[in-house]
Amino acid sequence: MTDFAHTRSQFHLPDGLVYLDGNSLGPLPVAARARIAGLLDDEWGEMLIRGWNEAGWMAMPEHVGERIGRLIGAGSGTVVTGDTLSIKLYQALAAALDLRTGRRIVLSDHGNFPSDLHMARGLMHTLGRGHELRLVAPEAVTQALDDTVAVLMLTEVDYRTGRLHDMAELTRAAHAAGALTVWDLAHSAGALPVDLEGADADFAVGCTYKFLNGGPGAPAFIYVAPRHIDRVTPVLAGWLGHEAPFAFDLDYRPGPGIARMRVGTPSIPGLAVLDAALEVWEGVSISDVRARSVELSETFIHEVERRCPALELVSPRNAHRRGSQVTWRFAGACSFMQALNDRGVVGDFRPPDMMRFGITPLYLDAGDIMRAARVMETLMTERGWDRSRRTGTMT
Repeated sequence: MTDFAHTRSQFHLPDGLVYLDGNSLGPLPVAARARIAGLLDDEWGEMLIRGWNEAGWMAMPEHVGERIGRLIGAGSGTVVTGDTLSIKLYQALAAALDLRTGRRIVLSDHGNFPSDLHMARGLMHTLGRGHELRLVAPEAVTQALDDTVAVLMLTEVDYRTGRLHDMAELTRAAHAAGALTVWDLAHSAGALPVDLEGADADFAVGCTYKFLNGGPGAPAFIYVAPRHIDRVTPVLAGWLGHEAPFAFDLDYRPGPGIARMRVGTPSIPGLAVLDAALEVWEGVSISDVRARSVELSETFIHEVERRCPALELVSPRNAHRRGSQVTWRFAGACSFMQALNDRGVVGDFRPPDMMRFGITPLYLDAGDIMRAARVMETLMTERGWDRSRRTGTMT
């Protein structure tokens, strides 16, 4: 069994704060301080450029990718880290479209993260091959799959509502229609069990600053199924994705395996902090994390509905259809969330009227959940969130 008291001790959490915003930015892992100090003093400071070899900097994208792979059901040599989630999505979608040249539709849903949709449209415009982005309601995805669809591109957990797609079921449906899949795991990795190999997923991407606690702007990751990797020609043919980067060859030859999905020089400080953050997962069962997340979420929903009936639950009531967050709708959501943050309970606001709360058992417990519910009740009773006494916006 996972010792959640121990995992909690591995994070820096400000005194008196209930932090329910780990689905936007995870808190600081205690181990990150020593790791970044060692990088600055012992590696960069003393080794200088020799750190690329002597400190293993050059291999960091694959090393950290292996650690993430174990959390998302990916086999060895199928995940690499670096760049941003938007860049990795661009790479994955371009690769998938190249494998389905006879089709022109990229299918997604209205719940997908806007940046994913922006990147998809930008890519399609650049390619100039007549591709079209088709958006449907989340529950209508299966019915929209047909022989015109090249790629099904979805975020597994809806960033606003927490609605959870069935990856295995939708991947089977996409393959039956002759399409490939690109999954965004931004709100999945580190929050719930993911089995990319078991689901037969084609491509997956994700960020690491949310439930993986890699810090603001932490490097993203990309997964490519083994059956595709040697057929993929990267649309972003960066020098570190080259077969022999230090040959400085003017002609591009993609590197072996997942290494070809590297682009430019990696951020070593970012990777070092992420690597330290992943140490928290040693001895932790993702199934235990999911079970505790469901338990805490169910308690939160029960308590908030009992204490604050004016709030409308937006997240699916069925825990098996919900990621590791709970979202409420309320006309005064922005002001209410500001007031809640002022009283030491941190969540976030999404326009026009949604309040999101991330449920992260690595550092949250039942006491935190109960305190949050009590503070919400007090605010509602006292109208401490009233717009007439509060100004500004919440981002």
